Amino acid sequence: MTEQQALARQRYGSGKLAFERGEYRQAVQCFETAASLVDNLSPFSGEVQIWLVTAYQARGQMEEAIALCRRTAHHPDYITAKQARRLLYILEAPKLKSRPEWMTSIPDLSQLEQGAPSKGLSQMQPPKRSRKPKPKPKPEPVDLSQVNTADNGFVWLGLALIMVLVGGLAILGFGG
Repeated sequence: MTEQQALARQRYGSGKLAFERGEYRQAVQCFETAASLVDNLSPFSGEVQIWLVTAYQARGQMEEAIALCRRTAHHPDYITAKQARRLLYILEAPKLKSRPEWMTSIPDLSQLEQGAPSKGLSQMQPPKRSRKPKPKPKPEPVDLSQVNTADNGFVWLGLALIMVLVGGLAILGFGG
């Protein structure tokens, strides 16, 4: 492995760590450096480019993400090109409108990392449940005068059939 490849892998690893920590600007810088150091036709370059697309998207740089994703969709590595096409499909999908009540706000936890006490967490209240359980519907009483209780012979036919089957099984079981 050459020194350039080793540096590319190091920057790629740093970019992934930065991305996982939510430091998208640093992740973009690391992935861009790694991408400039590798051969554009290698499977590793495709992996770096996919991560760079994802970092661009996380950073809000949608135009750069879509442009790079379109180029990566023609990558010589089949798996990379397939991932890029799938990602491009997602990036170009129309944005759905959502109402604010569908969203849950996430408190800012950045002060927790610095050791400062957070006022937001102590004031957080669990969501209020305004829904009451629906009462189960009671079954309507059946008017027995409307039920046909006449013997229609199906019960006797069923019992006779069962007896024939059990007898046949007994004969087969004991005869062989």
